[in-house]
Amino acid sequence: MSPSPRRGANAAGPGARRPAEPSTPGPLRQLRVSDLRGVARLATQATTGISRVAEGVHQSVLGTLGLPGGAQPGQARGLTGLVYQSIRGVTWLVDAGLQAGLARLEPFFEPAVPHTGVQWEREAVLAALNGVMGDRLQRDGNPLCTRMGFHREGLPLDLPALAASGAVTGKVLVLVHGLCMNDLQWLHQGHDHGAYLAQALGCTPVYLRYNTGLHTCANGAELAAQLESLVRDWPVPVTEVAVLAHSMGGLVARSACHQAVAQGLGWPALLRHLVCLGTPHHGAPLEKAGHWVDILLGSTPYSRPFARLAQLRSAGITDLRHGHVLESDGQGRDRFHRQPDRRVPVPLPEGVACHAIAATLAARRSPVAERLVGDGLVPLHSALGIHDDARWTLGFAKDRQAVFHRMGHLALLGDAGVARQLEQWLRPA
Repeated sequence: MSPSPRRGANAAGPGARRPAEPSTPGPLRQLRVSDLRGVARLATQATTGISRVAEGVHQSVLGTLGLPGGAQPGQARGLTGLVYQSIRGVTWLVDAGLQAGLARLEPFFEPAVPHTGVQWEREAVLAALNGVMGDRLQRDGNPLCTRMGFHREGLPLDLPALAASGAVTGKVLVLVHGLCMNDLQWLHQGHDHGAYLAQALGCTPVYLRYNTGLHTCANGAELAAQLESLVRDWPVPVTEVAVLAHSMGGLVARSACHQAVAQGLGWPALLRHLVCLGTPHHGAPLEKAGHWVDILLGSTPYSRPFARLAQLRSAGITDLRHGHVLESDGQGRDRFHRQPDRRVPVPLPEGVACHAIAATLAARRSPVAERLVGDGLVPLHSALGIHDDARWTLGFAKDRQAVFHRMGHLALLGDAGVARQLEQWLRPA
């Protein structure tokens, strides 16, 4: 185990990046017409959703009086039902007009200036929105939906420009962010693990941006395909690949490895290291708490319509209940229905040096801290891949585990001790 560094210590030095200074104009300057279309669509869905909740409550009250409802559960009948249907119909007509009008305006506006201080705020808001309801955004074709792709400095990866800069090597470091985050947020407290390791080890970092509201298996499949293309099109021959993943990113990376091997892709043969920072390999308590909200709201006819609100959380979030990495883990099951852990055990990728870093808010290791405290979001055992059932224990080697005390989940991104541990593990023997 590595020693516990001082909490909040930064890895300042030649490998650290300084955050961009925010520009003086307000965030509204960064709004795009596509943003307005996306927000309009969300407002439409919110209005129709609230009308359905109101209709459900209305019918629940009438049901207790013995009055029949409409053809569907929670649906009112007669004139009352017609009123609710009219509200939803008019709302969608207004939305159609807004979408058509804004779509015509979109070509007349220049794209927003990329990668300014305010742009970081916009991207952070979009990342959070996609984490909470990214599956819905994708299903509805909302322009606010994030598409998976590799980035550098907040911009889509341009391989010809990277080759021309002379900053490319055959050692590729892929960084995969966590839930409700994006590639820019690897910069934490003035430090970026990717930039630090590029300086220390001579590797070339690329940062994945993806929709964290999708199922982890769907993101894993897309990452497996995009890594194959990345290795094929890399400007120089790739000698090795390392993946550094934070939080949910570790589940996505494990899913990508598993699916790539099953498909016979080439990049797993180049994968040398997989490092997971605070990954909930066996689930996170907060999603389980959200699951209990579903149960409580559904316990009475009066509160049952409000269960729709609790069920807005995305597929990506509900995958964190047990740490799903395969499509079969949740296939054919209602993800909002209480059920035991039925995952198919997925071992760590063979022939790859797999490492796990966990954090705990506790000052020292203890049974209580290991079971309950964790880093504030992920329990210690979950981050280390340890499970009461041996079938699901991942088996990270002892010398490939590190625990940092008095540290929270996000502090793993900017801590000096964590950076030194990463350098030690990834440095060639």
